Amino acid sequence: MSVIQSLLAVTSGGIVGLSLGLLGGGGSILAVPLLLYLVKLKDPHVVIGTSALAVSVNSYVNLVAHARNGHVRWRPAIMFALPGIAGAALGSILGKSLHGSTLLFLFAILMLVIAGMMFFRGRTPKASVVQPEGEPVSGENSAPAKAASLSWVKILGAGFLVGALSGFFGIGGGFLIVPALLLSTNMALIDAIGTSLLAVGTFGLTTAVTYSLAGLINWLAFVEFVAGGALGGIAGVRLAGLLSRQRRTLNYVFSGVILVVAFYMLYKNAVAMHL
Repeated sequence: MSVIQSLLAVTSGGIVGLSLGLLGGGGSILAVPLLLYLVKLKDPHVVIGTSALAVSVNSYVNLVAHARNGHVRWRPAIMFALPGIAGAALGSILGKSLHGSTLLFLFAILMLVIAGMMFFRGRTPKASVVQPEGEPVSGENSAPAKAASLSWVKILGAGFLVGALSGFFGIGGGFLIVPALLLSTNMALIDAIGTSLLAVGTFGLTTAVTYSLAGLINWLAFVEFVAGGALGGIAGVRLAGLLSRQRRTLNYVFSGVILVVAFYMLYKNAVAMHL
């Protein structure tokens, strides 16, 4: 990598870290297009492997912070992550088997979905208050034991499916994990965000290992990207407090950026695929 590429890798990491600190999610979806079109790493599979490892490291760092604040429910986190490891391994194998342009075209479609989810984020209903782990809800409205068992089935199934998507595209999948946890448990939103980070980090690490074994990680770009992400994350957290009243507007702007990048990727890769 040239000096300019190294500076752009740090800058790209900073952009992702800033968006994650400022908006609380969605930023990692930009890792692939930034490494591909700004840093100009040529092989899409190397880009996906490198971004998966970077997302994994950032997720584990944030997991520690959330755990210290008591926002990680370890039992659901582990039960979600375990089947997701198998899903991520399978997804990464399928992803590596596709031609780079095809994979990026599908990735752009996923970006359109994420942009839509971020745009309508403000309409998400509040999650109910979580009960202490291992303690059933008491009273007339408590669910029967069979329903609780079904909840674990949902967690295991959702973990595998989200893990497969994460491995296929080399993303953390937090935008899918959080709603999956909210639907399969009764935990609060802040707990779902903290709990999701174990799965995000684990899925990213699983994907990165499979790509690493195939020699598809640029280690220098990874280090530079993570360093930039750490600096951007600090700035994003500080800005989040100053711009707390404009978070919805910022969310709309950021979803618009993802939308534009997605359409650009669709165009570039549709041409490459002769569609």
